[in-house]
Amino acid sequence: MRKQKGFSLIELLIVVAIILIIAAIAIPNLLRSKMSANDSAAASTIRTINTSEVTYSTNYPTQGYAPLLTTLGPGNGACDGTAAGGACLIDGVLAAGTKSGYNYFMVSSSAAAPYGDYTVSAGPVTWQSTGTANFCSTADAVIRSTKGLATQPTASITAAVTAANCILPANFVPIQ
Repeated sequence: MRKQKGFSLIELLIVVAIILIIAAIAIPNLLRSKMSANDSAAASTIRTINTSEVTYSTNYPTQGYAPLLTTLGPGNGACDGTAAGGACLIDGVLAAGTKSGYNYFMVSSSAAAPYGDYTVSAGPVTWQSTGTANFCSTADAVIRSTKGLATQPTASITAAVTAANCILPANFVPIQ
């Protein structure tokens, strides 16, 4: 009688089936946790932008608030402390407008310096894949989200949100 070595085809198929079942259970949970992490990172990033705006308006009182994300970033890369050279208050990745699965936008209602306000907003790069909520904040530094709305949006924002839309309770609610 010959001694059996290795595994039979049936045994290997059973192991592969078990691995596939475990993967089918684990992967959706992993994706949900990644989206949740991106949502938290977006709220935190907007808080960082709010802090950077206050710092900018203190350092450059004749400019007021920064009207664009690029103004808060490294600008031309010199980081020389001038408004034109870049304030270097946020990193270059965020200043370019995309970070951690979210697109970021900033707008001011003022046409020229000194800029008296700003509105920063963020939306997932891919809705329900990289994030599940839109965020915004104005010069009042209250971060607002679409998560608490009775009717959830079905798409990500693709352009800057105005201050009037950001503070409207039908569009965004303050996060807790």
